[in-house]
Amino acid sequence: MSMGRIWSLMFLSVPILGTGMYLIGMLASSGPLALWFPENINPLAVEIDRLHDIILALIGVVFIVTSVALFWFMWKYDATSNPEKAKFVHGNHKLEVWWTVIPAVILIMLAIYQFKVYADVRINRPMLAGADGTLGTADDQPEPPSFEVIGRQFEWRIRYAGADKQLDTADDIIGEVNELHAPKDVRLVGSLKAADVLHSFFIPALRLKNDMIPGTRQIVWFQASKPGTYDIVCTELCGWGHYKMKGRFVVESQEEFATYLERLRKAQFDRSYDNGSPSDQPVSPTEQPAVATVE
Repeated sequence: MSMGRIWSLMFLSVPILGTGMYLIGMLASSGPLALWFPENINPLAVEIDRLHDIILALIGVVFIVTSVALFWFMWKYDATSNPEKAKFVHGNHKLEVWWTVIPAVILIMLAIYQFKVYADVRINRPMLAGADGTLGTADDQPEPPSFEVIGRQFEWRIRYAGADKQLDTADDIIGEVNELHAPKDVRLVGSLKAADVLHSFFIPALRLKNDMIPGTRQIVWFQASKPGTYDIVCTELCGWGHYKMKGRFVVESQEEFATYLERLRKAQFDRSYDNGSPSDQPVSPTEQPAVATVE
């Protein structure tokens, strides 16, 4: 076998290995070979997975067909097997038209489809019924954020709306750093901010990814459908500590979530004065402040 055909076989191993790794990563559910997306627990983002799968399938078909065609040409027209010199032609206008029109049509169809997907997750913000009590009328109001995430080097600061269901009021509840909680099967609207540099808030299990731009506020929404603990990561290089800017997203029952908020609220607001105020407590002689005298 000639070296040219040996090289062609080595070239063929690339698409075979790539396709094999793709299938392994897609089918493996756990372990180091599970290279696929985690389970989608956000029903509002189902179309994101569908769009991703369509695009990946198109790319995969083109990749395999192109690789096999290149291998076939390298194998068939190896110099040692074809002593006749190559003949060059100007081109084929019909083929050029087809391989221009077909990709253009595919891209236009994908663009039209992605408009809907983008609108679902970035534009069509959840609304609340207005004074008339009917959703879908002119007096509808955007649903206010019930939590806020502030990205800063190198952590996530969390804040929840209090009893008034409004952020930036006196009863806001300060959450735990790097830990966001959410009730199961409840649609939530959140506010994202950056305190210093550009960050990118990403919860893979929700398919929720949004840049956090200093000086602006981004609104996001989701509905977590499966209890558990999931990753929060920053996907924007934000400094030397970017690698450790990880957090936890905890989905729990509505009762557990209410208990969690109440625990945070008590730790933040409640104080015990059963024994009087600190100024009323007796002071031991050793703790008496020294009094300066002037002679």
